[in-house]
Amino acid sequence: MLRESKVKIFALGGVDEVGKNMYVVEDRNNIFILDAGLMLPEDDMFGVDAVIPDMTYLIENKNRIKAIFLSHGHVDHIGALGYLLKKINVPVYGTRLTLGLAEDLLKSKQSTSALKYEFKTIHSNSKVTIGKTTFTFFKVNHNIPDALGIAIHTSQGIIVYTGDFKFDQTPINNEYTEIDKLVKLREKGVLCLLSDSMNAESPGVTPSEATVGQHLYEVISNAKGRVITATFAMNIHRIQQAMEACEKLNRKVAVAGSPLLRNIEIASKLGHLRVSKSNIIPIQDIKKYPDNEIAILTTGDYGEPLAALYKMATRTHKQVRIEEGDTVIIATTANYGNEKALSRTIDVLYRAGAHVVSGKDGVHVPGHASQEELKLMINLVRPKYFIPVHGEYRMQKAHGDLAVECGVKKENIFMIEKGDVIEFQNGSARKNGKVPAGQVLVDGLGIGDVGNIVLRDRKLLSQDGILIVVVTLDRKNHKVLSGPEIISRGFVYVRESEELLQEANQKVTEVLDRLLKQKVNEWTSLKTVIRDSLSSLLFEKTKRRPMIMPIIMEI
Repeated sequence: MLRESKVKIFALGGVDEVGKNMYVVEDRNNIFILDAGLMLPEDDMFGVDAVIPDMTYLIENKNRIKAIFLSHGHVDHIGALGYLLKKINVPVYGTRLTLGLAEDLLKSKQSTSALKYEFKTIHSNSKVTIGKTTFTFFKVNHNIPDALGIAIHTSQGIIVYTGDFKFDQTPINNEYTEIDKLVKLREKGVLCLLSDSMNAESPGVTPSEATVGQHLYEVISNAKGRVITATFAMNIHRIQQAMEACEKLNRKVAVAGSPLLRNIEIASKLGHLRVSKSNIIPIQDIKKYPDNEIAILTTGDYGEPLAALYKMATRTHKQVRIEEGDTVIIATTANYGNEKALSRTIDVLYRAGAHVVSGKDGVHVPGHASQEELKLMINLVRPKYFIPVHGEYRMQKAHGDLAVECGVKKENIFMIEKGDVIEFQNGSARKNGKVPAGQVLVDGLGIGDVGNIVLRDRKLLSQDGILIVVVTLDRKNHKVLSGPEIISRGFVYVRESEELLQEANQKVTEVLDRLLKQKVNEWTSLKTVIRDSLSSLLFEKTKRRPMIMPIIMEI
C-alpha cells in the first residue's frame, strides 16, 4: 500500500535539449509513458542517424508498463516509438493523424514492418481508464492538426501534460485550444503542470499560423520563375497554406521527398489536408510546364528541410537543381541549434542564383507558446507544482520565472535533469533519486553501439585523418620481412609529403629494429611504441595528431 500511495514523474528525454521527448508517470505501481520522440544528430555526432532516449529503466520494468500516450505526430514526439515497441509490447494511444504518422514512420524508417503493435485511437473527448488511473484529453493548437494535451488523474491528484502548444486565435483548421476543459481541471485541483518551454524566452504572443499563409501568397505571386518551398514534412498546416496559395495562383505543385508525399497522403485521407489532386503533378513532369507555373514542395529524408535544399543548390539532388531565377522559400527559422546549417544553406542557394525568402520574412511562425500564452496556461490550470519541460535549460529557467510571476511558489517549481525522479505523496512533492537516463545513438541498424569513444575516433578522423602502418614480421627470428608501409588518408597529400612519410618510415624502422633486438615480440607492446613514437614525430613536424593504426602481420 505504501508504494501505491506515491506518484512519480521523470523524464527520459526532452529535458535540457531540443527533441526526443519522453516522460514517465508512475501511479499505483503502474508505468505510463507520455510521448516517445527522437532527436536529429548534432554537428559533432559524425555518422549518427538519430538520437533516442536511454530506455534501460523501461526495459527493466516492462512488466509494469501499461500504455504509451502520444500528444501529436511530430518526430520529436513519436520518432523513438519503433525502438520502444521492439522491447515493450503495450497499447499506444493517439489521435487518428498522430497514429497514422507514427505507423508510417515505423514502416518506412525503422525496419519494423513485421513488428506487432496495438494502436488505439482517441480524441479530445475520450476517457481512458487503466487500472485506477484515468486519462482525459484536451485540444491544443500546434502547427500540426490533431494535437492533444493530456490530463492524468492519479491517486495523488491531476497531472497535466500540455504537449507542444500555443493559443492561436485564428487557427487555419478552426480547431481551438479547449480552454473550458483546462478551467474544469483547475476547479478539480491540479497537482502538477508539465508545460512546453520551447518559446519561453520570447515575449508577447506567438503569431497565428494564418499569417504565414498571407506571406506565402505574396511571395509566390511576386515570383517570376519557379517557387521551391522547403518545410518540415510533418508541418501539415504549412503544407496546406502553401498548396492553397499555389492553387489560387495557378501553379502546379510537385512534391520532392518521400516523407512529404506520404504525410500528404495520410493527412489528406484523414481529412486534415484539403488539396486538389488535379493541381499536383509528378516531380518528373516539372519540365513540361513554364517556370512561372511550377511550384515545388520539398523536405529531406528525415522530414527536415535544409538537407534537401543544400543538395538542390549544390546540384547533387536526384530530382531538382536550383537554377538562376528560382525563388526559394525556407518555411522555418534559425533557432535551437540549426543556425549554422541554415546560414550555410542560404549561402549556397544565393551562389546558385536563387532569390531566398526565409523565416524572418514572415513565412514561418513558431508552433510553441510565447511568454503571455505560457502565463495564460499557468493561470488557467493554477497548478500546485510546476515542471517546465521540452527545450534547453535556459528556456525552462525562463518558464520557471514566468510561473513565479503567476503565483506558483518558487519551492514548488522543479528544474529537473533527465532521470531525476519527482515523487508526490500526501499532497507534497520532492526530488527522490534518479533512474538511468541519457542519449542512445542510432547509426544504421546499430542502436547504442556508437558511444563517446567511437564519436571521439570519428571526430579525430574528421580533423586530422588516419595513418596506417603495415609491417610483416618473423616473430621466431625477430626480423622484419616486409615494410613498414605507411598509408595516409585525410592526413597529408602523399605526393607533396614524400619527405615526411620517408622520415616516418625510417622512425618506425628504427623502433622495430630496437625492439626486435631486445626480443620484444608481443604485438600490443610493439603497436603502442610505434604509435607513441610516430605520434611525437608527426606532431613535431605538422602540429597535427592523426589517428595512427599499426597493423602487424606474422609469418
